[in-house]
Amino acid sequence: MSLHFWALPAGCILDLCFGDPHWLPHPVAWMGKWISWLEQKLRRVLPGAPRGQLAGGAVLAAVTPVLAWGLSAGLLWALGQASPWLALAAESWMCYQILAARCLRDESMAVYRQLKKGDLPAARQAVSRIVGRDTENLDEAGVTRAAVETVAENASDGVIAPLFYLALGGAPLGFLYKAINTMDSMVGYQNEKYLYFGRAAARLDDGANYLPARAAGLAMIAAAWLTPGMDGKNAWRIWRRDRRNHKSPNSAQTESAAAGALGVRLAGDAYYFGKLVKKPAIGDELRPIEAEDIPRTCRLMLGASLLWAVPCLALRALLLGGVGWN
Repeated sequence: MSLHFWALPAGCILDLCFGDPHWLPHPVAWMGKWISWLEQKLRRVLPGAPRGQLAGGAVLAAVTPVLAWGLSAGLLWALGQASPWLALAAESWMCYQILAARCLRDESMAVYRQLKKGDLPAARQAVSRIVGRDTENLDEAGVTRAAVETVAENASDGVIAPLFYLALGGAPLGFLYKAINTMDSMVGYQNEKYLYFGRAAARLDDGANYLPARAAGLAMIAAAWLTPGMDGKNAWRIWRRDRRNHKSPNSAQTESAAAGALGVRLAGDAYYFGKLVKKPAIGDELRPIEAEDIPRTCRLMLGASLLWAVPCLALRALLLGGVGWN
């Protein structure tokens, strides 16, 4: 059984080495297609009143994670019947696909490179691929802030939380979490279309991320103490003060730690789908935010991820009964 331990470290290494090539088919894209298809079907058969939308959203939130877990677990079981090494290779690939540390770094650094070139329109276009807010009118500071916030927030649901669930239950539990997170990113909006339909997915995502988000905030604080140029003491102070400055119970956990480590102010009001959304600020503006804060935040995210990987690997070894090749 301990052979399965190696899937998680192998997946981490693959992610750090290769990231998410655009040409490579990705399970999250398949999840997205499934979610869109099931949403359309549910909206057709259930009434459009709030009660019907709530019911449809609940069905989506119940079926999708179970399906993601069942398909991945079933595939690994079938491959394991043929060869444990084949199952190990498949689970290593699955773990790789669930993690997103390299992808976060690559996409945010694409924004950084355009800012360093002085090409603001290209920087706006690059950041629009990784944020949900409107980007067409952002100035350089706004583009930088959006990229920094995205790296900080997604350090939790793109790396820390997946590591936690992969350690607990291998790739099947990792895919169950990823399905929850993908649903929230697609339907978990408080707008007219998804206010009721997306409520179950949003609540499920809040619950799934509750512990990992707090662990991610603490891991970022620890990384800030160990990373040159970061302020670990201020990261701790701002995290304690501002970690609840968000409608989501989880999003400000890592944003507050990053804001404190960098000495900048994050969050605040932003436009989504043409509408101004009022949001509290996070952090103190000890200095103006600058493009260099993007690679700094990437280093902070990677440091926190490496620190968190250690107890996760230890937990995985404990649950599997040790580390070995049998």
